[in-house]
Amino acid sequence: METQIASNRAAGAREFSLDTIDIVGPDHYQKNGYPHAEWTYLRKHHPVFHVERPRMDPFWAITKASDIREISCQPRLWINGPRLAVFVLDEGDTGLPPELPLKHLLNMDPPQHGEFRSILSQYFTPRSIRELEPEVTNITAQLLDDVMDRTECDFVTEISSKVPVAVIAEMLGVPKKDWPTIFRWTNEIIGGGDPEFQRGKDANETFAQARMEMFTYFTNLVEDSRKHPNNSVTSIISNAKVNGEPLPALELLSYLLLLVVAGNETTRNATSGGLLAFIENPEQLKRLKADPAMIKTAVEEIVRWTSPVIQFTRTATEDTVVRGQKIRAGESVCLFYPSANRDEDVFADPFKFDIGRNPNPHLAFGIGEHFCLGANLARLELTVIFRELAKRLDHAELAGPVERLRSSFVGGIKHMPIRYKLNAA
Repeated sequence: METQIASNRAAGAREFSLDTIDIVGPDHYQKNGYPHAEWTYLRKHHPVFHVERPRMDPFWAITKASDIREISCQPRLWINGPRLAVFVLDEGDTGLPPELPLKHLLNMDPPQHGEFRSILSQYFTPRSIRELEPEVTNITAQLLDDVMDRTECDFVTEISSKVPVAVIAEMLGVPKKDWPTIFRWTNEIIGGGDPEFQRGKDANETFAQARMEMFTYFTNLVEDSRKHPNNSVTSIISNAKVNGEPLPALELLSYLLLLVVAGNETTRNATSGGLLAFIENPEQLKRLKADPAMIKTAVEEIVRWTSPVIQFTRTATEDTVVRGQKIRAGESVCLFYPSANRDEDVFADPFKFDIGRNPNPHLAFGIGEHFCLGANLARLELTVIFRELAKRLDHAELAGPVERLRSSFVGGIKHMPIRYKLNAA
C-alpha cells in the first residue's frame, strides 16, 4: 500500500501513515485513549478501509455513521457470527481456546437471536426499569455519603464501578457477599489483556479461568432458581423455554455471563468518562447544576461522548458493496461506534461536549436487531448518578493521571483519582 501522511486538526493535529495507522492496538488505547485523529482522517478519505496487520485477521474498518446504520440493519446479509470483534493477539497467543466457547446474544443471528432476546425483552422495558429508580438512588446516595467527608478518592474504584455491579447483581439475585467476586470476574473477562487484571500467563488463560469460575458459580444459582423460582433475572432465564425446550447449559450460562459483564462494564465506563468530560468542561457541569431538567440530554451526550463499546464485527454472507467498495462473502467489517459518534455529517461540532445537544442520534447502544438490551437500564443508572452528582458536587478536578484499560474492545478507565468537595444530600 502506498504510504500516505495525514494531518488532522479536528481531533488534534497529528501525522500518521496509512501503512501503520493504528485503530485496534490495545497499547495505543491504553496510552492515548481513542484514536479520534485516525478515525477522522479515515471518515474523510477512506471510510471503508482494509486493515491487514500482524497477529490479527484482516478486516474492513467502517467509520461513517450511515454505513454502520445500513450494515447493522441487514442482519441476514451481515451476520454476527463467527467473529465477535477485532482482537490483536499478544506475542505467543494463539486465540481463544476452542474448548471455551460462548453462545450469547452478541454472537447469535436470526432467528435464534430473537428467540433468546425475547426471554428478557419485557424485563428491560422503560416501565420495568423505572421501578428500579429508588434502589439505584439509594445505592448512589450511600456511595457518595461514604466519601463525602474526604477530599480525594479514586472515582472509578469507589463510585462508578460500584453502582452498576450492585444493580445487576441485585437483579440476578447474587448475594451481596459475592459482589466483589462478580466485579473481579468482569474485569478479568473484559480486561484480561491488561497486566493489572491478568491472572495466568496471558489474556486467554485469564479469560478461561474467570469464565469457568463464573460458569460454576451460576450453575449453582441456576439449580437453586429451578428448585425455588423467584423474580430474579437468573430465575427467569433458568426457567425459560425456547421452542418448548429449556435453554441448553452453554446458552444459559453464556446469557448470564453477558448480563454480568455488559451490565457492569459499559455503565461504569460511561460514568467515569462522563465525569472526566465534566472536569474538562466545567461550564457544562455548571449548566446541569443550574438546570437539572437537562439531565436527559446530558445523559445522551455522555453516552455519545464516551461510547464505551468501541467495536463489533459483522461478516458478509454474500458478495456486496459498501460505499462503492466490493466486500466478498466471508470477509469481516469492523464497526467503530465512537467514530460514528463524531461523524461530521451527523453532528454539528462533534468534538464539543454539549449537554444540551438535541437531536443526538448517537450509535453508542448500537442500532437494529442488536440494539443494546440494557440501554434503558444504563440510561437510568446514568441519570441517577449524574443527577445526584449535580446536586451534591461542589467542584471536582483530577488529582492524578487517568489510567485507561488496555483494550480496543471496551473503552475503560481503570483509575481516576479526583480532588473534590461533596455537599450533604
